[in-house]
Amino acid sequence: MSAYFVTVAITIGIYVILAISLNIITGYAGQISLGHAAFFGIGAYASGMLATRVGAPFFLCLPFAVVVTGIVGAILGIPCLRVKEDFLAITTMGINFVVQAIFLYVPFFGGALGISNIPVPSIHGAEMTKSAYLIMVVLFVLLAVVVDGWLTRSWTGLALASIREDETAAEMSGVNLTRFKVIAFVLGSAMAGLAGGLYAHFMSFISAADFGFPESIVILSMVVFGGIGTLRGPIIGAIILGIAPELFRPILDYRTLLYGAMLVALMRFQPQGLLGIDSFLTRNFRRLWKQEASIDEASA
Repeated sequence: MSAYFVTVAITIGIYVILAISLNIITGYAGQISLGHAAFFGIGAYASGMLATRVGAPFFLCLPFAVVVTGIVGAILGIPCLRVKEDFLAITTMGINFVVQAIFLYVPFFGGALGISNIPVPSIHGAEMTKSAYLIMVVLFVLLAVVVDGWLTRSWTGLALASIREDETAAEMSGVNLTRFKVIAFVLGSAMAGLAGGLYAHFMSFISAADFGFPESIVILSMVVFGGIGTLRGPIIGAIILGIAPELFRPILDYRTLLYGAMLVALMRFQPQGLLGIDSFLTRNFRRLWKQEASIDEASA
């Protein structure tokens, strides 16, 4: 495979992990988040700083990034428990701006210069090639899928679904809202931290500009476009919108504008996205499947 194709594939894989992580918070728990890029950045900075300042190996930096981001997600998620809907969206957006400002203006985090010379992962002293890095990213994508599948089939997933549908009814049924909302924020932010660590060591340079509010809109667009509240939706959304910038480079500067317009259009005409639970494509696929099954039964 060409280096260009591998680079694009790695980027899409990282976005798939990000989309799945945001879907845990917004799709499963129903907590609107417009600042997910903050956790993406925390994971990238945690891994990058540990690697450049301490000299820790990649396979120690990555778990460190996941743990740190999960802890920060729990801490930042607690204030979000007191607000709902529009106020929650504004709060998470504010968190994104605050985190980005800390990265940008605090010298400890490199300031405007960011963090450079983040080492590429190595195995037995040999630097990992891009193709090997792609294989590793794919394995982490599969891990994210497994975690997502476990979550949706567990009692935790059932509790999150009840919170998403009706918080008052869930609480009256004995669901601990605080506990399960924090769990959603921890799982989602920790997974975003994993994506951040992979991004930092792949790019070898990160700065605050990489994790601003526009990046949060990109991640949210992937989830909504594919189908929020499902596993297939964020994956398909991340793949399609991950490829789109490569196909439409002349209008790349207007990407955030286009994504914002797309979100508005989807919320108005197709809130379930392309492959959501009750989307247009899903309904028609089920109808065709039933027709085929009826034909097979009749012919038998």
